[in-house]
Amino acid sequence: MKVTDKILAKINRIDTGDVFGYDALGVTSDEVLAASKALSRLVDKGVIKRARKGYYYKPKVSVFGEQKPREDALLYLYLFDKNKQVAYVTGTRLYNRLGLTTQVPNSIRIASLDKQVKGKVGNTIVKPAKSYVKVTNDNIKYLEILDVIKDLNSIPDLKKNDGIVFLKNILRGFDTLQIKKLVTFGAAYPPKVRALLGALLEELKINFSTYDVLKRSMNPSSSFEYGINSQLLPTVNSWNIT
Repeated sequence: MKVTDKILAKINRIDTGDVFGYDALGVTSDEVLAASKALSRLVDKGVIKRARKGYYYKPKVSVFGEQKPREDALLYLYLFDKNKQVAYVTGTRLYNRLGLTTQVPNSIRIASLDKQVKGKVGNTIVKPAKSYVKVTNDNIKYLEILDVIKDLNSIPDLKKNDGIVFLKNILRGFDTLQIKKLVTFGAAYPPKVRALLGALLEELKINFSTYDVLKRSMNPSSSFEYGINSQLLPTVNSWNIT
């Protein structure tokens, strides 16, 4: 079977709107060049559209015109590498999903340790953000919480009291192992994040031995401005938070 025929047979079985790459087409290393040319011809004919380099989709046409793939399908291309998650959504888009702000940004920030992620998802710009540790599917929920702590002062429309209540509720739901993982990842974040994380854990009466690494990593002469007083969080003074 010719490479073009092989690719067409595979594409015919792919749903409209689904994003696919060479892996989904069963292309061997010897067929990559021929496959690239065949895919380019199919793009020119309008049979498929290019989502980004090396990835395509079958356009879905409705009475409202051509529809692009779902946002989550396009985001997958930026968040995963060979089916392993290597990046995650952070910033205002994350804080909106968590219910901390009602604002919906016109860009998406994606954090990765190994690369700067840039591009477009439909009409939305994808911008890079920093991850302080290697991203895996298992640690994203911890990194999201640490990002909330990091950006607490800049999350749009968020009242400080509501932010502290949110963080306390999340931490109360963590078991001892999860707290230890959070502390481990938190130790890689800036001192300001470590300080507020420590203050929250102390307020929740978590065993100090679980998070003493945070206290030992702090410079005793440093202070951290969050606009949080001891009425809002009684432990701020012992972590030099103002």
